[in-house]
Amino acid sequence: MPVKAQSQFLHVLTRDEAERRFRAHLTLAPLGAETVALHAALGRVLAEDVVATVDVPGFDRSNVDGFAVQAADTWGAMEEEPRLLALTAETLAPGTVPQAEVAAGGATAIATGGMLPRGADAVVMVEHTDMEDGRLVLRRAATAGENISYAGTDIARGETVLRAGQPLSSREIGVLAALGLDRVPVHRKPRVAIFSTGNEIVAPGAPLPVGAVYDSNAAILAAAVEELGGEPVRLGVVPDDEARLAAALRQGLACDAVVFSGGTSKGEGDLSYRIVAALQDPGVVAHGVALKPGKPVCLAVTQGKPVVILPGFPTSAVFTFHEFMAPVIRAFAGLPPEQRQWVDARLPMRVNSERGRTEYLLVGLVPSEQGLAAYPMGKGSGSVTTFSSADGYITIGQHTEILDAGAPVQVQLLGQGLQAADLILVGSHCVGLDWLAGQLVRQGLRIKSMSVGSTGGLMAARRGECDLGGIHLMDPATGGYNTHLLTPALELVPGYGRMQGIVYRRGDARFEDRDAATAIAAARGEAGCVMVNRNAGSGTRILVDRLLGGAEPAGYGVQTKSHNAVAVAVAQGRADWGLAIDTVARQYGLGFIPVQEERYDFVLPRDRLARAPVQAFLALLRSDAARAALRELGFRVD
Repeated sequence: MPVKAQSQFLHVLTRDEAERRFRAHLTLAPLGAETVALHAALGRVLAEDVVATVDVPGFDRSNVDGFAVQAADTWGAMEEEPRLLALTAETLAPGTVPQAEVAAGGATAIATGGMLPRGADAVVMVEHTDMEDGRLVLRRAATAGENISYAGTDIARGETVLRAGQPLSSREIGVLAALGLDRVPVHRKPRVAIFSTGNEIVAPGAPLPVGAVYDSNAAILAAAVEELGGEPVRLGVVPDDEARLAAALRQGLACDAVVFSGGTSKGEGDLSYRIVAALQDPGVVAHGVALKPGKPVCLAVTQGKPVVILPGFPTSAVFTFHEFMAPVIRAFAGLPPEQRQWVDARLPMRVNSERGRTEYLLVGLVPSEQGLAAYPMGKGSGSVTTFSSADGYITIGQHTEILDAGAPVQVQLLGQGLQAADLILVGSHCVGLDWLAGQLVRQGLRIKSMSVGSTGGLMAARRGECDLGGIHLMDPATGGYNTHLLTPALELVPGYGRMQGIVYRRGDARFEDRDAATAIAAARGEAGCVMVNRNAGSGTRILVDRLLGGAEPAGYGVQTKSHNAVAVAVAQGRADWGLAIDTVARQYGLGFIPVQEERYDFVLPRDRLARAPVQAFLALLRSDAARAALRELGFRVD
């Protein structure tokens, strides 16, 4: 490899200009995907959204040991006036498919996790029962839905459960296993070659000659690469020899990136820059950055791969690595940009800074009566312990020479504590909202989404407990949606239209080829035609009650919390009809009778409108890409 002589820095650049030149020649995107076994997926980053293909639970199940009953048969039961029910011959252990229906006046023994039989709408705990002459004695009334987990209430088929870019912890591994997945698509880990240079550098574990130092940089950098989702490739310590340095660089370029430390200053013995200077396409883009610590850093790119020479001093090496290289590795690994945490503090003493360079000053945080005090960690860039003992650092601009004692400062924390969500979404669940939230996660926002129904979302917005509430609440008087609920403190953001209708099993003559009014009349008139209802407070429940006109047909007391739960109850034959949106009906292969289009809109507290994450959501919602995606999902966008 030809070598250029170089004894001076290139033009010293500002930090931002150096970063701009460096990234201009890199593609900051994941390097590819691979599929790994579930047991090997811990800590990896999802490469694709995980959409549930099954419902969890996959059937209505009992939460307790007891007896499956019809709640109406238990009304009025008490110690003084128990109710007596006839037991069926079945005992429903987990994994047993019920063969007999629970009729009025009957009960079936059921274990925790057992499948609820048709006809039953509650489970009475065994502790509240006795046996008398072969009959079940109930001493406590039950309500419909008591001690039951309905199918699809944990995870619903078609729901986006995990999203691309999400790191997999033990919690996510459990979710994937519950979905029946044994292999997972993940982003390939970027392979980062790491070595240290210098005749004075000794690998840990070897004898330490006088004047030598142990190689802490390579250990720090390798661990940091792993924390960032990469795979370190350790090439050891390379002495100050041009041929051996050139060979190490060639070996490193077989990886996705190369990082090494030492030999980047302008002394005669500093050979690293001279080796990297021979790279092409484009080669060196910055040598010398107006930073303290870290001025000698050298940034290069070849064949689309970053090559970075860090200063030899540990604190300088770590700072410059995290400033320039860490964001690149995160992008290569499929991770979103790091969300940096800041706290307000005050300097307890005067600090002088060198004009012309941006200085990063490591500090330790100490509580005081006036808040946090930020004490400078004055051990210098050669210290190994400074970085590990500091709580964070402050940034002193290149034009600032003095910070007086008592000056307010912002401290960027080095450790990651509990991270608050950037955007809180509360209200009715919708797969369209799933898509929107997924796009924001890809932009680096932390999203907290809670499905509590439209009324719950509206109340959360009124109390200022969320940024946005997804609602579809009909005005019973006019049939309009959402606008009648606004207050001066709330803003309504138009969303999109969803078609609500009756879902049923195809071929059912009671519903096939009928309009909504005729179908509901037929269902109400037949005792054996069982509906599945929605929970009180949901927008769908308001529509259900309006259609039924006060009637409570069979199954009315079974209140599920999602469109998917309605659809799976009908698909599995535990109910014959219910109300859900057409998107869910298609997912389950059910027949669908349109009833009316509803509006799925968003309410937000006006005092949160200016927040950047809220504005990001609104910009996305109004974008052409979102409108096209929502139409593809089956929604009507004005």
